[in-house]
Amino acid sequence: MKQPDARSEGLTHGGNGRRMLRLSLLVLVLAATSGCSKLTFVRQDFSRGDYDQIARKVDVSDDKRDKASTTRVHLQRAQEKLMTGDNAGAEREARLALKIDPASADAYTLLGAAAERSGATAQAGEHYRRATELAPASGGVLNNYGVWLCGQGQAAQSLAWFDKALADTSYATPAMALANAGSCSLRAGQDARAARNLRDAIALDPTNPVALGALAELEFRQGRAFEARAFSERRLAAAPADKSSLLLASQIEQKLGDTAAAARYVQRMRAEFPETQGSGMGDDGRR
Repeated sequence: MKQPDARSEGLTHGGNGRRMLRLSLLVLVLAATSGCSKLTFVRQDFSRGDYDQIARKVDVSDDKRDKASTTRVHLQRAQEKLMTGDNAGAEREARLALKIDPASADAYTLLGAAAERSGATAQAGEHYRRATELAPASGGVLNNYGVWLCGQGQAAQSLAWFDKALADTSYATPAMALANAGSCSLRAGQDARAARNLRDAIALDPTNPVALGALAELEFRQGRAFEARAFSERRLAAAPADKSSLLLASQIEQKLGDTAAAARYVQRMRAEFPETQGSGMGDDGRR
């Protein structure tokens, strides 16, 4: 995300003229980055009014106003092309935006999403990193890069970026960065931090699917199957299931001795994710 997952949000703060663009870009980038290396990242809840900000009045020339408007058009087109699967077109539009505004963190965020969808993972990381250089205090941008690092097997290194994101006092969705930090802490073997971050995320957003799923995994790893079941059920009720959440649910039920329930989760996993191999039984909990 989140959720979404994805990864990311990653847009700088601007005036009222950019707010709706910023919101739609957040949806896009979260969707583009949520399937990162077996970790699912939370999607953002846009029903809240966190983004209704009052922008200061800025006296700009017609030339600057026209350039800003043209940049927004290219960014919107890039978003639309990404949503239709036209990654090359999205990259083209984002680069046109950069020609007008070379310091656009939004454009680099979209370039990162387009590259990632095209399988150019390393290049995506370069774009997300460049966005952090252009917007070094933006919680969303910092969160994006942290998620990319975690997805590339650098979970321990990603944690500092989530900490920086949480240091942004204007960051509207800290539950997202907390959930991501907790999930990546779990992957890095830092269970104490994972528990702390995940419970803080749940305190802010009780239906956060990333935090719920990671807490289910943490409880399962630590041998508390009943507690794991409770979090797993909450996770599956909070958002559409992914393969890893169904696999974990089957493992939990197997551990508790309910083989029928475990089999139902496996059947569901096979039906919804036909590429899944094996039964999912007897796994050690790693996904």
